Formats: sequence, C-alpha cells, structure tokens
Amino acid sequence: METVRVWVDLTERRVWTERVDERTTRLWGGEKGLALPVLLDRLRGDTDPLGAENPFVLAAGLLNGLAFHGTCRTGAYARSPLGKGIGETEMGGFFGPGLRRQGVDALVVLGRAERPAYLWVEDGTAQIRDASDLWGQETGPVLEALKGRHENPTAVMIGPAGERRVRFACLVHDLHHAGGRCGLGAVMGSKNLKAVACPAPKALPPADAPLLGELQKLFSGWKDHPGAWGLRENGTSATLAGLNALGMLPTRNFREGVFEGAGNIDHETFKSRFLVDRGGCFACAVRCKRVASGGDYGADPLYGGPEYETIAAFGSLCGVGRFDPILKAHELCNRLGLDTISTGMAVAWLMECVEEGILSPDEAGVRGFGDEAGMLDLIGRIAAREGVGDLLAEGTERAAARVGRGSERFVLTIKGQELAMHDPRGKVGVGLGYALAAGGADHMQVPYDTLFTNPDSFGCEAVKCLGILDPMDLTGFAPSKISALATLWNLWGALNHLGGCYFVFAPRSYFPLHKLPELVEAGTGWKTSLHELVRLGARGHGAARILNRRLGVTEGDDTLPDRIFQPLPSGPFADRPISPEAFHEAKRLLYALQGWDETGLPTEATRRDLGLPL
Repeated sequence: METVRVWVDLTERRVWTERVDERTTRLWGGEKGLALPVLLDRLRGDTDPLGAENPFVLAAGLLNGLAFHGTCRTGAYARSPLGKGIGETEMGGFFGPGLRRQGVDALVVLGRAERPAYLWVEDGTAQIRDASDLWGQETGPVLEALKGRHENPTAVMIGPAGERRVRFACLVHDLHHAGGRCGLGAVMGSKNLKAVACPAPKALPPADAPLLGELQKLFSGWKDHPGAWGLRENGTSATLAGLNALGMLPTRNFREGVFEGAGNIDHETFKSRFLVDRGGCFACAVRCKRVASGGDYGADPLYGGPEYETIAAFGSLCGVGRFDPILKAHELCNRLGLDTISTGMAVAWLMECVEEGILSPDEAGVRGFGDEAGMLDLIGRIAAREGVGDLLAEGTERAAARVGRGSERFVLTIKGQELAMHDPRGKVGVGLGYALAAGGADHMQVPYDTLFTNPDSFGCEAVKCLGILDPMDLTGFAPSKISALATLWNLWGALNHLGGCYFVFAPRSYFPLHKLPELVEAGTGWKTSLHELVRLGARGHGAARILNRRLGVTEGDDTLPDRIFQPLPSGPFADRPISPEAFHEAKRLLYALQGWDETGLPTEATRRDLGLPL
C-alpha cells in the first residue's frame, strides 16, 4: 500500500503528484507522517509562518475512509504563527475520508495565490479555482456557495479571522468540526487560500473485508461501555461537571479549580434547554457531536454546538455562569474561524488585566470576569482586528509583551500556545504532555492520568497489553508512571498517524488496543503489531523534536506557566502545587525513556533506530 501527496504551488499555479512507496508509508503512516518529511525538508529557522515559503500540509489519516468507527481524523501542519515551532491540528468529520476516496492522501500547498483561491480535489489531483467572491465571507455562506458549484462537497475553510491572519485563526470543516489549535487558519489566509473541498466520501474497500466485519461485530458492544455511550448521550459536555467536582475546572483564567456556576453550564442544562440534534463523523456510530439552538442570543444550529473545551473556555474560564452566551460564542467562532480555546484564553487574560487594574474597562472593552456581553463583543473585534481585538489577535503572549505592567503574570502558554481546558495541577501527566507537545499545550496530544487511577477500571485493564500494570497517582511522578506515560504518549502519537479517534479506541473508549493491529491489517493488508504502531508514534515525536530545535525551540520551552506551579486556593487539590523540581526531574526521565538526550533531542542511537535524520 502506497500513499499519494498532491503538491500545489499557488504562486506558479502548478499541480503535481508524488507517490510514496509502501516501505516509507509503513514507516511514517498518514496524517502527521505525511507532513513531517515535507516540513523537515522545507522549514528553516528564518521561515516566516505567514510568508509564502511556509508549506501548508493537509493530510488524511492512514485509515481514513475505512468503514469503521473513529477512523476519520484529518490533520493540518505548517510552521505555527502562534507558537514557537511546528503547528499541528486535527479534526474529525468527513474531509479526510473524502480526500482518500479521490485517491489523495495529502495536499502540500506552497506559495501564495495572486487572487483569493480555493482547491477542488477530485480524481487524484487538485484544481486551483477562483474564490474572489468568497473572500471576506463567513464560513456558512462559503460552504453554501461551494454547494452551489459542486455536488455534495465536504470542505475545510477559513473565516474572516484567517484572512486577517489572527494568530489563532482555525480551520472550520463543514461548520461543525474545527482544526482549532496553532493558528493554521492564518497560514491558509496568508496564502490567499479560502477553502479546500472535495466530493463527500464513500467508504473505501478494505484490504480484508471478512476481518473488518469481525471487528465491526466486536465493536457492537460499545453501548454497554459507559465512556463510549456517555459520549453518545452527552458529548464531551459532561466533562465539565466531573472536573468541577474534582476541583480541576479552569476557572477565572486558571486562578481557581471550582466554579460556583458550573451547575448552570453543565451537560444537563445543555440537554434540557438547547440540544436539538446529535451529529457525528464519517462511518461512526458514537455520534458525539452536539447541535444546539436558541437561547437569549439566538444561537444558530447551522454551526453545530459547543464541546467541553468551548463551554469551559467561555464559561468558567471567563467567570460566565450562563449557557446562552456560551452558545453564541461557539457560533461566532465557527462563523468567523477562531479557535475557541485561545479565544477564551485571550478574553480571560484581558478580564484579569482589568480586575488587577492594569487596563481600564474602557481600554479593554470588558468589565472583568463574568461580563458576557463584553466577551461576545470581543470575539467579533478579534476576528476583525479592531481596537483591542487587534492586540488580542496576536495571542496572549505577544499581547502581554506589548501591554507590560505585570500582565505577563496572567499569561498561560506553552511554546506560545494557550493552555487547553485541563488543569495539570490535578493530573500532572497532562502537564508533562502539554510541556512536551511539539505545537504547545494541546489536549489532543496527551493521555489523561484520570483514566488510570482505579486498578479495576476499564482504562487500567485496557493498557495491560502495553505492559502498563500499575495505576497512577494523579499528582505523583513515580518512575513507573513516567514510563507508562512515555508508552501512552507514543500510542497517542500513533493514532494521530492512523487518523484514529480517542472516543472509539481504548483506553478512552471501547475498541480494545490489542485489536488495533488487526484493524490496521483490515485497512492496509499489513501484518503488524502494537510494537510497530507505538514506534510509529515515537518516530513522529522524534521528528517533531528535531524540526522544532531547528526552529528555535529548546529544552527550556518544555515547561509549564508559572501559575500552574502555584497552588489552587480551594477544592480537593488546594495547597498541592506541582513542584518545579519534581516536574523537571520527571521531564528528564521522560526524555531518557524516549531515547532523547538531556536537551530533549533524539540521540544518534535513537535516530538510527527510528530512521530519523542524523
């Protein structure tokens, strides 16, 4: 089985095809594995993230298009305009399966179009089409226009925020899915690329249909698994109540871990007042996506509904205890093309600046925590780069550097990217994962300690096939835990090469890990093993480390914001801060277990073992 990269030079208006042989495909997989060799070849320390020389790669997972649950995730990659190194983001939906149905595994976009353009992918190639009439439009009208030009398309688009190069502008896929992190919408905008579209997918024929049928029967028991069925019933919104009970819900810019208004913005409120439908991704029965409507601000169901990250980012993080403005904030971000996490963090940072007297309410356009009207107004101003929105559009790290006056104390970023809505003070393994993630803090790159605390739990049982036999202490750095995290981090990485979703596969969900090699065999025909797949993830992590060092990221960037080393004021984890010394000792051990030296670079032996550049 080989893979196909289609290259598009927007400057030269030229398109060509590269076939990747089976051996290389097996070493690197899809998604991130199709992007890293391109980025290693083309990115340099002086590459401008918003310049024409920054390559943009949109890549399908190796199993995309297989008629199996959770094999739909697609990735986008470039140098990040928000962070310090590589930018990477993943999204579910239909685009990756659609791309592979057309005989294309990845698109590599170079240069900058003279006029606004979009790409139409069909029959193994891409066409550069005019998008002048789409430029300046929100994502909803853009998708509608594409439907008028093509029969039943699936599309990845940017909104006005990407056009204006907001550094955390996101990719919006079919209005309900987002590639949110690292600001790759701004990279598309810098290339005058409004959208990439292809025909909606149909399932690809598997290499082994009887084996795939057996695995489908195996997954049929997912409704009896509380984690999997809970995603069908509540989506990710139920996470909020659980984290609040544990004292780990990011509240008022991570100053606290318990929010007094959590009961007004939890999954029960969502279901009883605003839920109108459940959506999902290609070939997946779980259907964890929500569609919401109504509220005081008239949220439009065309743009789906918020997931946990969005609810927390515009709820507890900003001190907002009503669901109505959260629904509208979600809609605005999907319409305008903004990452909900970084947007919420930017607003929360500004609110804290006001509360601490660094900026006045008139200067900030918001009164402080809990100002829902100010919050919603700021979203539009960020996308338009209007007034204080232009400051926030640079991301909180750059914004604080401009404002000064101690505002840097309220910034919570890693490698320039704002933290997602999981507080490492109650699950330190997540903190390690945040610190080491190549693109900066990203909740989709790391395993969660909370899955492995109960020795009798499904999560603990699921990972025994990886040799992980002990439960985890949420706040501990035991060597056995760091060893387990290293293995699990590589597994998470492997799923990001396969295009697999954590909401289907163990340990987060139902499909057993020891059957994952059989699923790969059903899709590709390869006889493989968990050992080979875990090495796939390790290879990707190692390649990203080499690339990031070239881009100026150092060992010193693998750390947590100062606030996370300070104790929470209340809740179960009050007065139990992360020790900086214990954290950095655990980081050094994790480096060693990955085969990296003390500076965080793969050693020569590791490079030779994994086939990485010397």
